[in-house]
Amino acid sequence: MPFPAKGLLLFFINPTYISYEMVDIDEIFDRFYSDNPQLLATVLTHSQCVAEKALECASRRKIDIDKEFVRSAAMLHDIGVIKCNAPSIFCYGDKPYICHGIEGRAMLDSLGLHRHALVCERHTGSGLSCNDIIRQNLPLPHRDMLPISIEEKLICYADKFFSKSGNLTKEKSLEKVTEQMRSFGEDSIKRFMEIHILFG
Repeated sequence: MPFPAKGLLLFFINPTYISYEMVDIDEIFDRFYSDNPQLLATVLTHSQCVAEKALECASRRKIDIDKEFVRSAAMLHDIGVIKCNAPSIFCYGDKPYICHGIEGRAMLDSLGLHRHALVCERHTGSGLSCNDIIRQNLPLPHRDMLPISIEEKLICYADKFFSKSGNLTKEKSLEKVTEQMRSFGEDSIKRFMEIHILFG
């Protein structure tokens, strides 16, 4: 069942207060994607699948998870692809595709959505360690970009089961996911399988 994009109510808790803010998914995509409807359709379809998978996994586990945050963060996790160069999926930016996480973080940080922004940065592969970035000579800042919170791990996990090319709504098998992750190295597969124990 499709999620309503507009008017998602999120709450953020710090030690001194609870604040409420509205996150309008449609408005955010309109801001950045108004000139690229083909990519918008791809990203929204992919993100919808990831959100549904993440919430399905969450419902099977007795873990305290902020489901409303998972819903909206999953919808926004790939927003940075608009800045990248991947013409096969209608991305006509100038950044390498591996940069879509940090680009998404910058975009959402600019809107004050810092918690969502971290999901963007930390979902690539099973997350990227500083060592991964240096060893693979990736065009990324030299810092850990690993999922930390349970919500970050959940979205990172669910994302691996869906592609942004081919059949967007077909869920990959676990075997296919691990096969495709080999390009990120054995450490990445090990981290993924640790998350799989939580949610698989």
